[in-house]
Amino acid sequence: MNNGFHLRTMQPADREAISRLIFHSTNQYYESIGREPIFQGEELDPAIMFDVYQTLDPNQGLVAVDNKTDGIIGLCFVHPRETHFSLGIMNVHPDHFGRGVARTLLSRIIEMAMTENKPVRLVSSCLNLDSYSLYTRAGFIPFCTFQDMFLEVPENGLTFDPPNDLIVRPGRLDDVEGMVAIEREVAGITRRNDYDYFLRNDKGFWHVSVVESNGQLDGFLISCGSQASNMLGPGVARTEDQAIALIYAELNQHAGHTPVFLVPVNCGELVQQLYKWGARNCEMHVAQSYGLAQQPAGIIMPTFLPESG
Repeated sequence: MNNGFHLRTMQPADREAISRLIFHSTNQYYESIGREPIFQGEELDPAIMFDVYQTLDPNQGLVAVDNKTDGIIGLCFVHPRETHFSLGIMNVHPDHFGRGVARTLLSRIIEMAMTENKPVRLVSSCLNLDSYSLYTRAGFIPFCTFQDMFLEVPENGLTFDPPNDLIVRPGRLDDVEGMVAIEREVAGITRRNDYDYFLRNDKGFWHVSVVESNGQLDGFLISCGSQASNMLGPGVARTEDQAIALIYAELNQHAGHTPVFLVPVNCGELVQQLYKWGARNCEMHVAQSYGLAQQPAGIIMPTFLPESG
């Protein structure tokens, strides 16, 4: 118990309350800095986040509950993986700022990870300095910076030819081991259940592309095309050419839409190619880790659903 609230794990009955809290608190933040609301549709559109995390990690997320009203005033999705814990979106109701809700949630997650001797990883907005400070004050260390870009894909797909002659194909269930191996090499992490979930695509809005040579995977890129989230990622590649080919393939999966994607700021060739295609910047994010994080040995392209750190 802390400052009139307590923490507990998320339960299926929390779905609507969590969705509404994400919807309103996220939109309120972006409006406070003079930007358009992120969620333009219905209050329950963010339920996709709850559904994805509940499928992958049932009842692993945390909520902060007010002791007087029994209402949810804060939340954080938690994603334990083989090599690390990922910290997903964290929201606190604006009426309850200053009560230490986010700090308490973060401390509990760190405790959970430390009991398994695993680092905690996340990707946070560079625009939200309060959030950035929350993590760095707790001991998180940035290790990679990304520029968020978006591109309006024409109704009939991209109007230019593929960027190179690399072999890019749709992912298959038998690619799981190859995806495990390449992400371990490039990023030092693995998340086997995630790969299986994306490739099975039971919800119908995921797509996976892989690039391969000499019988082995050199990279992969996943994308989400749900009503509430249209993003490319997560993904990894050994080279910028491979990342370019993967992004091209996944952009064409979203013809008539405007997907968002994150690319490392220090990948000049990749960034310049995206500009040539018409991509524009919309935000900056930074990957942080509490505990050891391998410096990328290639290209990493994170996302927010599920949080990929």
